[in-house]
Amino acid sequence: MKKITTILIMTFIILQISITKVNAIEPSNNEIYEGIDVSKWQGNINFKEVANNGIKIVYIKATQGTNYVSQTFEESYKNAKENGLKIGFYHYVTARDVQSAKNEAEFFASKISGKQIDCRLAMDFEEFGNLSKSEINAIGLAFLKRLEEITQKPVIVYSNTYTAKTIWEGEIINYPLWVAEYGVSKPQNNGKWNTYIGWQYTDMGQIAGINSYVDRDRFTKDIFINENQESEEINTNVKPEENRYMTITIQRGDTLSKIANKYGTTVEELVKINDIKNKNLIYAGNILKVPFTTSGGNDGLEEITYIVKKGDTLSRIALNYNTSVNTIAKENNIQNVNLIYPGQRLIIKTEGMGTEMGHMCYKVVRGDTLYSISRRYHTSIANIVMLNRIQNPNLIYPGQCLKISR
Repeated sequence: MKKITTILIMTFIILQISITKVNAIEPSNNEIYEGIDVSKWQGNINFKEVANNGIKIVYIKATQGTNYVSQTFEESYKNAKENGLKIGFYHYVTARDVQSAKNEAEFFASKISGKQIDCRLAMDFEEFGNLSKSEINAIGLAFLKRLEEITQKPVIVYSNTYTAKTIWEGEIINYPLWVAEYGVSKPQNNGKWNTYIGWQYTDMGQIAGINSYVDRDRFTKDIFINENQESEEINTNVKPEENRYMTITIQRGDTLSKIANKYGTTVEELVKINDIKNKNLIYAGNILKVPFTTSGGNDGLEEITYIVKKGDTLSRIALNYNTSVNTIAKENNIQNVNLIYPGQRLIIKTEGMGTEMGHMCYKVVRGDTLYSISRRYHTSIANIVMLNRIQNPNLIYPGQCLKISR
């Protein structure tokens, strides 16, 4: 009987080990390096202390969309390089069509050109609005292929496990995975990738040299762009003319003056680079070249695209984004401010909240908790705590402005 019991216990243990392996993905290589990924939310970083505390790799947010460069990008690159850290760059994708995705790849490449990197270039595409699965995959693939083409450097897909499981498919899964999943001993099996070369295992990491929470990662040796783990300079093979301009689609109600102000250029420059005969005559749906800029335009405002959700009102949206109903209505040619509908796209200009990682400002109302807010916006309590440097998660108050990932 004792022997039978022992056999049963051993069988159970083996079965549990097998189940664990089936339900998890493994690192692509057993040679593991501790890393972090940073953006402007970490502020000024003491990379000497970071390096002294065992961090070997740092991924730095470089750009977003086609007109935003992270405020701390240059400084983080310089200081991390001086302190011997291995460096990678990532770009936050906001494209809503294939051409825009290619434009974003070119913009990203133009801003990192001339810099020395050690690790694969990363695509961070995680906010999809009302895009279909096929559209998301087409946009992601267009970005990756264009980035590879113009930089001649290997790339990687950053994704959480849920998105890896439910969204990514086709050619995308041929690219290596940098997976985000917290509170587990191993990333779960997503049914697409069998291995990972990066695992972001917490968004509430703490380390000397950084005075806030920071994403912590474990990377395998396959994250490096070459087997010798040597730095390589990024030199884009985009022609100078291509590297200076991006393309946009003219929208109904656009004028050259409005577009020039939005993209920080002049009507004369738009007329010149597009060979326009009549500056007062442009057509919705036509493609227009505009210069790359590092800000949202000459008005000093940041611009985002907001997808209207069920229950939204213009007054609530205006409150969340620190703007006014009239401003939103004017920007979007809305005739009836009481009539908006789910799925509608609104251009919103705001002074109050940065959009570096796609954030909005949520104004806390009486009865709110971090749990209820996190469920409403499909994010995590930990992410809200990190973005807002909240010391006590049980203490929020009406009127407080919380950064929320869009």
